[in-house]
Amino acid sequence: MYCLAPPPGSSVLPRKMRRYNTFEEFYPFYLTQHRRLGTRVLHIFGTSLVLLNAGWALVARQPRLLLLAPVLGYGPAWLSHMLCECNRPATFQYPLWSLMADFKMFVDILRGRERLSA
Repeated sequence: MYCLAPPPGSSVLPRKMRRYNTFEEFYPFYLTQHRRLGTRVLHIFGTSLVLLNAGWALVARQPRLLLLAPVLGYGPAWLSHMLCECNRPATFQYPLWSLMADFKMFVDILRGRERLSA
């Protein structure tokens, strides 16, 4: 995997992820995979695009526009993992919890519970 700026002491090679039984166990791990400013900014950007897309689809009464949501959300997020965080997105092993965590981190940052850069 190409990595623009690996974090100090990190390895670009994917590691086996431990098993998480609850979202409450998973979310702290998720935050460790989203420490860099660029990663969080691109995740916020992608999540914002998804929300704008959903609003636009609703107002325009064009549900087909929702087909763009995965590209709008995951595109910037996955790019951030390759170029900023230099890790493998947890989406592949925990798709639902990763989606939930994206929105939770988005809300937590907007409310000031999480900083934009960890």
